[in-house]
Amino acid sequence: MTTQRRLVATLDAKGALPPAWRSAVASVDRALFIPRVIEEGDFADDPGSWLRAVYADSPVVTQVNDGKSTPEGAFRLFTSSSSMPSVMLDMLGLLDVREGHRVLEIGTGTGYHAAWLAHRLGGSNVTTVEVDEAVLTAAVANLRRAGLHPATVLGNGRDGHHRGAPYDRIICTCTVRDVPRAWVEQCPDGRIVTPWGSSFFSGSYATLDVVNGTARGRFSGYPAFMWDRTQRGGAGRVTDLYHRENGDKGRTDIPPQNVIQDDPAFFTGLSVTDAWYRWCAADDDSGEATLWFFADDRASWATVEYVPGSESYEVEQYGPRALWDEVRTAFLQWHERGKPERSRFGLSVDSDGQRVWLDDPRHVIDPRHVIGRR
Repeated sequence: MTTQRRLVATLDAKGALPPAWRSAVASVDRALFIPRVIEEGDFADDPGSWLRAVYADSPVVTQVNDGKSTPEGAFRLFTSSSSMPSVMLDMLGLLDVREGHRVLEIGTGTGYHAAWLAHRLGGSNVTTVEVDEAVLTAAVANLRRAGLHPATVLGNGRDGHHRGAPYDRIICTCTVRDVPRAWVEQCPDGRIVTPWGSSFFSGSYATLDVVNGTARGRFSGYPAFMWDRTQRGGAGRVTDLYHRENGDKGRTDIPPQNVIQDDPAFFTGLSVTDAWYRWCAADDDSGEATLWFFADDRASWATVEYVPGSESYEVEQYGPRALWDEVRTAFLQWHERGKPERSRFGLSVDSDGQRVWLDDPRHVIDPRHVIGRR
C-alpha cells in the first residue's frame, strides 16, 4: 500500500495522528509535495521506491547547500526538506490550533505543512513565509496542485509578515537562536512554537504564550530541524575541519559522553553557543571513541579520547579558544546547580530581548556568569 492511506496507517500505528488533524493528513497527498529527484536519489525511473519514500513517516531532503551546485565529494548541507510527518504533528499539538485561528508559518519548504494548516483552517487564515525564492516557487505550484491557497510570502521569516497581523499562532519550521521581537508583536495574544537552541544543543521546542507584550514558556521535545539561514552555525566533516594541527595536550577525569547527554548539553549550549560536537566511534569494535568539538568559525577545535574502563581521558585543544575547558566549566556549573533537567528551564521574550530562566522567570540564567573564555 504505497498511497496516502499507508502514511495515515503508519501514523495511526504510532499513536501520532490526533483526531483534529486526521482529515488534513488523509486528504492532502504528500506525493504532490515531493519531487522525483531528492537527496536519497533520482527516482524518475523507479516510481515504486519514490512512493515508499513519500509515504513513509520520514523526512525527505529536497535541497542541499541552498540549491547551489555541489562538486562531487563535497560536504552536502541539508537546507530544505519535507519534515517527518509525526514530528510535524508533534509541533501542531504544541501549537494548539483552534478553528478560526489565523496562523503564520515561518519556513514554507515544500508547502506540505502549510497545506495541512490551510485544509483545516482555510487558506485565508494561513500565511507562510519563505526566504528562498526557488523553494517558494516550487511550494506554490505544489499547493495549487493540491487545490489549496494560503497566502505565500517571499521574505525573511524573522520579520514575520506585518501586513497580515495580528495572528493567533506562529509556527516556525527552522531552528532559531532567539525569538524575534516581531513575532511577539504580531502574535500579541496567542502562541509561538519554534525549534530553539545554539550550535552546541539545538534539540528543543520553545512553546511560548504571549500576554501583555511578553512571550513566556518552556522547552520540550527533541526536534531536528534545519537552521534559520541567517543564524547558521558551523557544520562539516571532521576531515574538512581538522588538518593535523598539534594542540595543547592534557587530561580530564570527566567521561566525555557525560557532557553530551541532553540535560547537561542543553545547559552548556546556553553559554557555549558557537561551538558544536561530534562523537566518532572507532570502527574496530574496541568501544573507543573521539569526542570532537569545533568552533563555528573553524579557528578552534578540541578532542577528548574515550577508552572504556579508563579513569582519565586524553584531551587536546587547538586554536585561540580552549573549547574543552569551556565545556568542562559549564558542565561543572550544571552539577553545582543540582543537575537540573531541561524541563525546569523556561524562556521569556519581551522588549528587552530573551532570557532563559530556571524554575521561575525571576531566576534568570546569565551566561556571562556561567563561563569564561581563555
